[in-house]
Order: sequence, then structure tokens, then C-alpha cells
Amino acid sequence: MTSIHRTRRGALCTALALGVLLPTAATATPAAAATPAVTCTSGQAGLATKLSQDIAAALKGRASTTAVAVYDRTTKTHCELRATQKFDSASIVKTTVVATLLWDAGKQKRRLTQREIDLSTAAITTSDNAATSALWKQLGVAKISAFLQTAGMTQTVPGSGGYWGLTQVTARDQRKLLGLLTNQNGVLSDSARSFVQSLMRRVISSQRWGTPAGTPTGVTVHVKNGWLSRATHGWRVHSIGAFTSDKANYSITVLTHDNATMTDGVNTIQAVARVVHRDLNPTASTTGRSFFTPPAVPHEVMPPVPETGPAS
Repeated sequence: MTSIHRTRRGALCTALALGVLLPTAATATPAAAATPAVTCTSGQAGLATKLSQDIAAALKGRASTTAVAVYDRTTKTHCELRATQKFDSASIVKTTVVATLLWDAGKQKRRLTQREIDLSTAAITTSDNAATSALWKQLGVAKISAFLQTAGMTQTVPGSGGYWGLTQVTARDQRKLLGLLTNQNGVLSDSARSFVQSLMRRVISSQRWGTPAGTPTGVTVHVKNGWLSRATHGWRVHSIGAFTSDKANYSITVLTHDNATMTDGVNTIQAVARVVHRDLNPTASTTGRSFFTPPAVPHEVMPPVPETGPAS
């Protein structure tokens, strides 16, 4: 990753690219966080109670501070946990960046250039940071903020100074974004939605952990993950996923921080995802799609962040 600001953070990025995980988050191991109640509603009798109990059970005893937002269009089911709490976005913001690009191109009644297609593809499918920085610079914070307002993602605050990985996001806003990407709306055209979906379907195998864990056979996975370690709140590990078929149309967002390791965050996300997939698809098979393990060294180099600064 080429950092926008030449700081000592570049040394960390280089070390990570070489496969050396520095112990920056090892000392940030918090006491187990108390989990507030999971709230669910549903048009299907008994489903809300089952989901709220099963999500709570999946999180019991975990140190991660976790936010969850689930929406199933078929059964009109909503679940939330800490849905308005802000987290550093890490790389899940890349989906918002590409959505902004498509929204802005639509306003200008133009198609994406080949350069924009290539940058968008790299940003989503391989979580390329340099591609994201190029799109972020091209769009500017003003356009990104305008898209967020239009999309109703009013709790999201773009990172300043080019630090897109420190964009403040909430689970509720990420759920809104996934809804815009998977259902017809007046913000993104059908062709724009189809393009983003195609990229999220083609995320490389080493980055398909998280919310896809437990996906039923025959359901199409659209996913984007993010991970970032900082001196406070340890590892941020996030996963947003949309799941579609001729019978399914639902999304799962799980945001975490206060993880001692990246794997701790992944395990928390996947524990939640498995029970959600199971409860929404009680008779479906999940053969071969129940467990995902990220690489010991993340494929993606960390987004650039200031040496010091606020983290929430």
C-alpha cells in the first residue's frame, strides 16, 4: 500500500506485506464486554425470538465489542445489536466508495471509464488499497458525503485527510447500503447494482471469510471484509454480506473491535453468521460452506492511519 502521508506507518505496512505481524494489538486485550440485548422483529412467527436468543448465545463470553444488523426481505425480519455504534471502517468502506462512483456517474449520465472499472474491481475483489485511494481522491469527501446523504446513511462520517480506513460506520448504515445494492431503488440504477454485486461475488477466496460462514447451498454470496489494528480497541474486523437466490434475499452485517487478534474477530463474526443463516434457512444444507479460515497473514496490507489519533 502506498500511504498518502509518508509516516512511520509505512514501515508497518511494509512489514505486513512481507508477512511480519507486529504486536501492536497484542497489548490491547480488554475485559469481556457486556453484551446488550439483541432486538429482533419478524413477520414469521417465532423467528424473532429464535434469532435474538441464538445471536446472543453466539456472542456469549466473547471479548469483541460487536455490532450486528440483519435484514431478511422475505420474512420481513430485522435484528440489531449496537446498530448505531460507530467503528473505524477499515476496508468495508470500499463498497461505499464504489457505490459513490456509480451514483455520481449516473448523475452525469455517463458510463465508467476503463480506468474506473479497473480501480473498482481491484478495490473490491482483492481489497486493493492503492485503487481505493485513487478513487477516494478522484471523488473527494464532498461527493462521498453527498452520496451518504442520498442513501440515508446519515450516521457514516468519511475519514479526513485521505484516511478512508478511518471512516466512521455503523451496522445500521451498512445494512442500508446492502439493501440499496440488492433491491431496486432510486439511488443506484439496476446496472450499477449489478456491477457492484458482480464484484462482491468475485472477492478472492482468501477474503471470503466472515458473514459467508454457514451460507446454504444454492445461495449466492456477495461479501466485503475489512480488518485494521490500532493501539486502542485492538483489531477491528468487519464483514458485510448479501445473500440471494430465487428464494433468499437477506443481508448480514457484523462489525467488531476490541479483538486481541484478527482471528478473534473472524471467529466472532462467523459464530453470528452461522446461526443467522441456519435460522433463516432451517431446512437447507450448508455442506462445505460452514467454516472459513483467513490466512495467518492478511492478504491486504493495512489501510494507512495516523501514528496517533482518535479511534472509536
